Amino acid sequence: MQPDSLRYVHCLKVLKQSPLFGGLEDIVLRDMLRIFHYETYIKGETAISPEQASDSLYIIISGRAKVSVYNPDSGREHILFLLGPGDGFDLISLLDGDWHDAVATALDDMEILSTTVQKAREWLNQHPDFNRAFLPYLGRQMHGLANQVADLSLYDTEARLARLILRHLVPDKLPQAVSLINDLSQETIASMIGSVRVVVTRHLSKWKQKKVISSRHGHWTLLDLQALLEKAEQ
Repeated sequence: MQPDSLRYVHCLKVLKQSPLFGGLEDIVLRDMLRIFHYETYIKGETAISPEQASDSLYIIISGRAKVSVYNPDSGREHILFLLGPGDGFDLISLLDGDWHDAVATALDDMEILSTTVQKAREWLNQHPDFNRAFLPYLGRQMHGLANQVADLSLYDTEARLARLILRHLVPDKLPQAVSLINDLSQETIASMIGSVRVVVTRHLSKWKQKKVISSRHGHWTLLDLQALLEKAEQ
């Protein structure tokens, strides 16, 4: 992407605010943008296939994507990550270059920056300071996967749903809103906790009746943090 691109300033602003790139100096970000190309995807489109992920690095500029694995026989889906503006996929390919089964699907209309893994590695070699943000970012993703394994192994579906919501609360905002997972379908939520839609619907309906949460036009607000914390530890 060249500085005279109409989208250049917009992309630079998003990167400056992201946890992955926000700590980099302006001149380093501008150097990085030179190796990226701008792409768009519409809601519901497979934005990144396993074949693409092994060869390319993607950075989300706007919109959200779910990163999922599928069972081809049963059609069951499990969502590993939700990615939003400033997030990257598939960063692990930068380390091992191996094929990964995960697929990224657009949950909204999306803007994405992409470059080849080879170019990204060359850029990393030129800017080793980026590791100060890159390694902790990978660590947070690995920690998230570890939390999922613990949830699936140790907790029932109501506790898993409570723990999912707690992880996506907007800090320091009252009443407490739920970021990133807001307005997602209950089927998508179910795929994030290893359950099915009807079970998620039952739990959410019960919580709304007990005024633990409220929902308006698909957007959730947490009304009783203590009650949700107790459900998360059941």
